[in-house]
Amino acid sequence: MPYDGTPAKNIQTSYDTVAREYADELYPELKGKPSDRKLLDRFADRVRGLGWVCDLGCGPAQIARYLQDRGVDVMGLDLSSGMLAQARRLNPDLALVQSSMLALGLGSEVLYGIAAFYCIIHIPREQVVIALAEMRRVLKQGGCLLVTFHLGTEDSHHEELFGRPVSLDVVLFTTGEMTGYLQAAGFKVEEVLERDPYTPEIEYQSRRGYILASRPTE
Repeated sequence: MPYDGTPAKNIQTSYDTVAREYADELYPELKGKPSDRKLLDRFADRVRGLGWVCDLGCGPAQIARYLQDRGVDVMGLDLSSGMLAQARRLNPDLALVQSSMLALGLGSEVLYGIAAFYCIIHIPREQVVIALAEMRRVLKQGGCLLVTFHLGTEDSHHEELFGRPVSLDVVLFTTGEMTGYLQAAGFKVEEVLERDPYTPEIEYQSRRGYILASRPTE
């Protein structure tokens, strides 16, 4: 496997490698996650009819699918072409874009909302504020960001996923730490939630953090 030591390239190659297995495992996950569905319902109510919303780091686009089915104008964005292929297979009606969280390739103030589910965990700590500032740039004033992540304080490296070789670095955050990063990037933090994991049959056994933030009106 051609890992070149570049974090973004390794993320892209790794997720290309496991794209089908990942999609098969995680695309239906929201059926077993009532807390996530409730948050997404509230998010959809807030952004519906106001403009485009992005499912950031969309993978097979299960979040985008859920939002679009609730009347939201939504697009999916991911670094991995393999993941986007799975998203197209499962969601042929969705708009999808290949890009990086550190350089989204979108104009300024073009989105009214961003749902960033567990994608920030692949951004090194020293670049998190940069990534969040890029999200703020593409949001309209008053636009909102729902960011989710695994709770913790450590970093880890993974060389296997779904039985296949990968090279993935994963960063865990506390809600306090992420709140600070969001504020440093110019966001107003509106709501912070934590929850215990669902059963192993539903998800990986880690505590989860959720933060709703918005770009202030200037």
